[in-house]
Amino acid sequence: MGDAGTRYAVRTTRTLLRPVSIEDADYLHRLWRDPAIRRYLWDDEVIPRERAEAAVRESLGDFGRHGFGFWIAERWEGGEAPIGFCGLRHLDDGTGVEVLYGISPPEWGRGLATELALAMLRYGFGRAGLTRILGVADAENVASRRVLEKVGMTFWGYAFNEGGEEVRYAIRSEDFRRVPPTARGRRPEGCGRPASAPDPAHPDRDVHQPR
Repeated sequence: MGDAGTRYAVRTTRTLLRPVSIEDADYLHRLWRDPAIRRYLWDDEVIPRERAEAAVRESLGDFGRHGFGFWIAERWEGGEAPIGFCGLRHLDDGTGVEVLYGISPPEWGRGLATELALAMLRYGFGRAGLTRILGVADAENVASRRVLEKVGMTFWGYAFNEGGEEVRYAIRSEDFRRVPPTARGRRPEGCGRPASAPDPAHPDRDVHQPR
């Protein structure tokens, strides 16, 4: 891991998160082409490798400009094989910074998505100095919505893009610090339509399209 990787590295209970490098483009391309991942991440589009590499290069620039971008998740134990990705990214419409995460299908069902999402919120509010972070998901992506609720985000509203209806959640830094981790995810009354129950077999089916 180079100087930049060490500077921006994040540790969680089970993972090491390191900033993406250009060498990760092949892994992300394979992950993002997986039918279970691309359904929500790329509106089921099979993207070319060049597009994955472009996303990596954009992330490298974002680390230089903002101090955040995409991270690759690896297990503390069991070698350095990637198990997913996560990140923080400015929305294209300029409304704020969103949290992103996606877990390799063999790792679903282990709570890793929530672990990575929490790590991104802590990094964003702590080291990056953000005051608000958004979560965006396709309206039908129940598992992803559940993760956003579990980390303490509250429903903000509905929006439409080329892929269809999406939901937006948000959390401010003062609210994140005030709510204890065990209480995060309890939905306040009056914050919008509740999501239906997630698929208990695949609670990590939670990928977000970079928008």
